[in-house]
Amino acid sequence: MTQDLARIRAFVQVFDSGGFSAAARQHGRSKALLSKYVSDLEDYLGVRLMNRTTRKLSLTEAGEGYYREASALLQQLDDLDATISDQTAEPRGLLRVSAPRNFGEDTLAPAIFEYLRKHPKVTLDLRLEDRYVDLVDEGIDVALRISTLADSALIARKIANMHVIVGAAPELLALHGTPKHPEDLRNLPCIVDVNLQGQSNWRFVEAGKTISVPVNGPLRVNSPLAARKAALMGLGFVVLPSYLAEPVIARGELVPVLTEFLPTGQTLQAVYPHRRHLAGKVRALIDHLVEWFQTHPIH
Repeated sequence: MTQDLARIRAFVQVFDSGGFSAAARQHGRSKALLSKYVSDLEDYLGVRLMNRTTRKLSLTEAGEGYYREASALLQQLDDLDATISDQTAEPRGLLRVSAPRNFGEDTLAPAIFEYLRKHPKVTLDLRLEDRYVDLVDEGIDVALRISTLADSALIARKIANMHVIVGAAPELLALHGTPKHPEDLRNLPCIVDVNLQGQSNWRFVEAGKTISVPVNGPLRVNSPLAARKAALMGLGFVVLPSYLAEPVIARGELVPVLTEFLPTGQTLQAVYPHRRHLAGKVRALIDHLVEWFQTHPIH
């Protein structure tokens, strides 16, 4: 069985590397041994898997089908090995995490730094930025996102419940009055945070149905903290996450409106790329954050 796996792995490595010489360099094996393994595999199967020329290596029709199945099999075996290792190994290595800047600097930082204290063999690359990050293209292990829906190309796990607040400064309400229905916002100045899901189409719920209200105003900005500052200066109505809104509401600087129309179900999610095996350092971080926010609720 071990010899059979060695032959299968050699076949996949040769094709993935683009040739016998490249595979020999990458995997520390001799070119002659790799060639023997692939030839032995073809002899055993009774079919040619590869077309070999001095300039190009390609798969035969039979080789293409065998390659797909063999690659999947080897990935499952590697994932199984890694899973067993991670059950006993202490989290270690580089961990790349993405999170919204304002949430990361204030609310997330204590939680994630405590994780580092618990797992000193982990090195953290924490990227705080208010933009949509492509996890696969940018090599991110896990992203913390505030959302109601997960990207279909990603796996998401709920970390904590969250909610948003619509509000305005008292002087703005004195000038324009308090809106009674979300549709009233169409004719009122609003501050648009372009990081917000829907951007200038604000979502509300009425009689169990989602309604979308297009808004406009004097400012579009890609920072919820800057949007909050503009609202406090009376420039318009604003949608803010509760952790940014509630401190200024408590001081009377911002007045919540339309509370009965606000959507529920928004959560802090940990999202990561589709992988059969989740690295132990990532799993440990997600478990830690779930536990942390159970005892440190997000207001």
